[in-house]
Amino acid sequence: MPVADTFLDSNILLYTISPSEPAKQKIAISIVSSALKDSNAVISAQVVQECLNVGTGKLERAVPGSVRTWLSAYLMPLCTVFPSENLYLRAIDVKSRYGISFYDACIVAAALQAQVKTLLTEDLQDGQVIEDLTIKNPFRV
Repeated sequence: MPVADTFLDSNILLYTISPSEPAKQKIAISIVSSALKDSNAVISAQVVQECLNVGTGKLERAVPGSVRTWLSAYLMPLCTVFPSENLYLRAIDVKSRYGISFYDACIVAAALQAQVKTLLTEDLQDGQVIEDLTIKNPFRV
């Protein structure tokens, strides 16, 4: 049984710490705040790793030590999908069937494994449906 309705790709979380695009940051902060408050969204270990890869540079330069807080207060509470052989096999199938990159296919496979209805990302085609999953770009005007 699904624990949430939505899966958040790393770009959603990364915009929360990126003041370079204030409109996107405002939307991202709203999405992540709601996700944490209402437990209505999840992420995968891959999303955590992608966020930390960027965050340890960008966030640490802006506010030293804050990446640890971001990890424990924002990323880990949302992280419910972890690597497994089945996840990778599904990602291989998604990559082959839909012609997307392997890493995007891993995100899709994680969202499918979490049994959510929606994947929020700006990296895939807005409105695309993969199995029971709908891709939505929350920044699309």
